[in-house]
Amino acid sequence: MTKEEILQRLPYTPPFLFVDALEYIDEEKVIGSYTFDAQMPCYKGHFSDYPVTPGVLLTEVMAQTGLVCLGIYLLRDTLTAHTPRVAMTATYIDFYLSVFPGETVTVHAEKVYFRFGKLKCSVVLKNASGEDICGGTIEGMIINKPNE
Repeated sequence: MTKEEILQRLPYTPPFLFVDALEYIDEEKVIGSYTFDAQMPCYKGHFSDYPVTPGVLLTEVMAQTGLVCLGIYLLRDTLTAHTPRVAMTATYIDFYLSVFPGETVTVHAEKVYFRFGKLKCSVVLKNASGEDICGGTIEGMIINKPNE
């Protein structure tokens, strides 16, 4: 499965799609990037005089790349015609730096384990200078059957 095919299988569309590109993916890790559009509505109110990307969106960027893209790749040989669903089950994220409108971030995620449909990843979000913005672990269930 190619990186482009993985992106096409994501169960998201704009304005809730937070993966622009995948730079690398294999059985153990994935690297992907996303640029925060300076016109996103969240910047009008978070914070009104000093716009900063909400932590929940930074977590979502890491989940869509580190959990969903990697999960699709790991299930590539068993995927059915429908789009797989993902249920996030746990997160633990430490935040270090802010992300501002227009900034590009890169997700580095490594599989901790994948068994019984549950994927746990260690994730780090980096800025264009290579500094860690935030990081931790994300876990979720990858649901590959249409009626589950």
